[in-house]
Amino acid sequence: MGKTGLETTSALSLDRLQALTDGIFAIAMTILVLAIDVPESSPSMTGETLHKAILSQSNQLISYFTSFLLLALFWIINHKQTTFLLKTNGTHTWINIFIMIFICLVPYTTSLKGSFIDDWMSNLYWNLNMFFIALLYTINSIYISKQKLFDESRVTRQRLKSGRFANISFLVIVIIASVASIYIPENSAYIYFLIPLLKFFEAKFSKKKGATVVT
Repeated sequence: MGKTGLETTSALSLDRLQALTDGIFAIAMTILVLAIDVPESSPSMTGETLHKAILSQSNQLISYFTSFLLLALFWIINHKQTTFLLKTNGTHTWINIFIMIFICLVPYTTSLKGSFIDDWMSNLYWNLNMFFIALLYTINSIYISKQKLFDESRVTRQRLKSGRFANISFLVIVIIASVASIYIPENSAYIYFLIPLLKFFEAKFSKKKGATVVT
């Protein structure tokens, strides 16, 4: 009975941690749209003039879509990391709380980036925001593996290696984008288009090895 009690407590803690995480992701992805300014209302702001004003916000729109897609990717990474978990502990919980701190910052850094698209500092802040999220998810993956918080009957050694490769590769892409933001600030976000290429090779690697990637 004592063992069952411990398992129930762990499961409850894990469920509550996931509920908090999903809620924060949902809020961050929703308020991200506030990074796009509504054109200032005036009698002349109609028709073609309004259309041009909206087109002039293309930088903010691009920043919004890029950040939204990256948040979606981070949510998928989170989902994959928790799918096979059996329990959590204090350290694992706090790693995830720190991840949520930087998730909540994304709407702010996105707004900053969209408003100062050509400034290297605003782009660096945005990329560093993504860097710390990617770094913490990599640390989270390693910690889960080291502490064996997952269901060992469902996760093979190859899955762990594949997941670690995916996390580190993604982290490298974020580092490259962060460095690029200093030299080509207005184009640094395009480096994230390497992620679909990474996913392609990840899938090929997984298929070749006969394992499902768990990031």
